[in-house]
Amino acid sequence: MDLNEYFEPIDINKIDIPRSSLMPCIADRTISFNSRDNNFPNYSQASLIMLGVNDDRGSEVNKGCVGGADEIRRYLYPLALPTPDNMRLVDLGNLSIGLTVDDTRQALTDVVAQLLRDNHIVIVIGGSQDLTFSLYQAYAKVGKVINICAVDSRFDLDESPQLHSRNYLRHIIMQQPNYLFNFTNIGYQTYFVGQSAVELFEELQFDAFRLGWLQENLMRAEPLMRNADCVSIDISAVRQSDAPANADPSPHGLYGEQLCRLARFAGMSDKTSTFGLFEFNPSYDNHGQTAHMLAHALWYFIEGVHNRKQDFPYKDTENYRKVTVPVINHNQSEDIVFFKSKKSDRWWIQVPCTDDQLSRFKQHLLVPCLVDDYVEATQNRIPEIWLKYKQRING
Repeated sequence: MDLNEYFEPIDINKIDIPRSSLMPCIADRTISFNSRDNNFPNYSQASLIMLGVNDDRGSEVNKGCVGGADEIRRYLYPLALPTPDNMRLVDLGNLSIGLTVDDTRQALTDVVAQLLRDNHIVIVIGGSQDLTFSLYQAYAKVGKVINICAVDSRFDLDESPQLHSRNYLRHIIMQQPNYLFNFTNIGYQTYFVGQSAVELFEELQFDAFRLGWLQENLMRAEPLMRNADCVSIDISAVRQSDAPANADPSPHGLYGEQLCRLARFAGMSDKTSTFGLFEFNPSYDNHGQTAHMLAHALWYFIEGVHNRKQDFPYKDTENYRKVTVPVINHNQSEDIVFFKSKKSDRWWIQVPCTDDQLSRFKQHLLVPCLVDDYVEATQNRIPEIWLKYKQRING
């Protein structure tokens, strides 16, 4: 598969990268990019691969989120190096837009599937959030069951036969065979979704966490991000004062620095292999404010990837501590098994399963958790996360 055929080069002159001899920047040292002056970059040894998608035909309410990829690049490239020079980021350019939006989606699926087969971490910038469906299809194409985590003020479950940015999750659910193990929404706002949608999420055994719950303690999101293969961010989840570049903004939402922390959590996850920033509409931006913030979020994601500990317990048999906590519940004893990384002090909880379930869901049966879940077990209470995943495994 020749990826060069799928991409248009970047016009680097339009990005206009300022240079400083005092501060080596991403464009100087870390990145190789597909431009009119260079050959298509050799990406085989890349730590991270970034690509832009300038297609908004799948956006339900945010027409104009094209051209966003280059605006984000304009603020990302001049930033200081987030990592040592040995971490290489390759920018493949902007995906060539298809005759129809379905053509674009299929091209994105084909490209990302190839990159996943080659074990690359993929960053997608620009376009509308229905492109998350293409990312899901890429995992399905390589036969991998996944978890998706969406940072979004809504659930995107609207009923409509035509795929768009407000119903992509419904279309993912309807796929057969289905490769979605779990979907997690972070930062939903109840007045945008309604109680019936919350109840539907519960029926589907998906996880949804309100904005208020998240802002009480942002660290609650770390294990949720650590458990995600695909992270999809709708920038309308960020409050309008911090991110005005969306046709349907809200005065409430995440702060810009909170989005950056979430991006770093995703970067540090050993599981996360695709990261998408969607729904950025340059026509609504205020002097590049949103583009600048999204560039910072990408910087933190890249820095997080560099700081990965490679401590997911199935990969590492020596650098974690196994702790078994017996919990007596209704005259029955359950052994709750935890793993604690000696590298990072992060925790996982093990979900009991049959041998057949283990062969299919191995990567999902060690669930990231907080030390609070361990403390709860020591107080003779079964952690809610253990009950939820046990129920999901057993149907």
